[in-house]
Amino acid sequence: MTDQQWEILQKVIKGEVIKPLPVGFIIDSPWLPNWYGIKILDYFSNDDLWLKANLKAINDFPDVIFLPGFWSEFGMCTEPSAFGARSTFPPNEFPHAHKIISSADDIDLLPEPNVETDGLLPFVLNRLKLAQPKIEAAGHKIRFAVARGPLNIASFLMGTTEFLTTMMMQPDKAETLIKKITVYLKNWIQLQMETFPSIDGILLLDDIIGFMGEAEFRTFGLPYFKELYNADVSIKFLHNDAPCKVSAPILPEMGVNLFNMGFDVTLSELKQATKNNITLLGNIPPRDVLANGNINDVTVTTVNLLNSLEDKSKVILSCGGGMPPGVSSENIMAFIQAVKKYQ
Repeated sequence: MTDQQWEILQKVIKGEVIKPLPVGFIIDSPWLPNWYGIKILDYFSNDDLWLKANLKAINDFPDVIFLPGFWSEFGMCTEPSAFGARSTFPPNEFPHAHKIISSADDIDLLPEPNVETDGLLPFVLNRLKLAQPKIEAAGHKIRFAVARGPLNIASFLMGTTEFLTTMMMQPDKAETLIKKITVYLKNWIQLQMETFPSIDGILLLDDIIGFMGEAEFRTFGLPYFKELYNADVSIKFLHNDAPCKVSAPILPEMGVNLFNMGFDVTLSELKQATKNNITLLGNIPPRDVLANGNINDVTVTTVNLLNSLEDKSKVILSCGGGMPPGVSSENIMAFIQAVKKYQ
């Protein structure tokens, strides 16, 4: 992200209305490799191809704020790998982390990862270190510490159904697991910040929030997200593209000031739910419109989204969730042009 883009992001979060409204997308391995013309495994295993794919995106779409920007990751395997989760990497499909907790009794035996050496974490950081000179030569900086959230990681280590069941049946065990993961995440975020002093934002991605009621989230989620977002950074970014009507009013209490949601709720509804205290990144349908629609579909849907917003403060136009597989350059340009031309 350039200094100018970072400044725009800060202004929008403070409530300033930028004209035309800024456009931003979360981009990572589900979209970038195939858009660039390589296999997903090539993207993960070749640092040069990873860098070139990211550079092409920022050069082809200079008006777009890509978040978090030069995301060094290995899909959903990144964070669970540090606990010893076996990771499967098909040539051109999404990777998968296999669960390692067979029963709630295994939680007490879960090791405390060393974030400097364990799993895929050293590869994540070292890729960024090697690429940093070229990233900065392109006018960008490493701005965000990034991690999946504690509930998301718990669901990979244990299985989603098993984790949610443990919350109900053995809440003490579930809390032990979440506490262990939160300590790990605090160390991981801190290491990223120490490694790259240009970091001034945190991005946490956690869709399990959307499968919890308010009482459950306040017990098993809120205290730990507050702890993680209690870092000395100016942008505190959350991605949850699962249902968010229950959690949206709690976002300010979590410490979040930038939120990327799904598309099952409108931006106007979210503005009301959050009392317009949160900047919203969204939210045309990602698959059915941005990926599978034609240029006219993208244009009409984007204009309709803009028309629906009486208050256009604290909004960055995007899709609902991250950039999905299969989105063409033509559809991205149609989105950008629809926002630019909107009166």
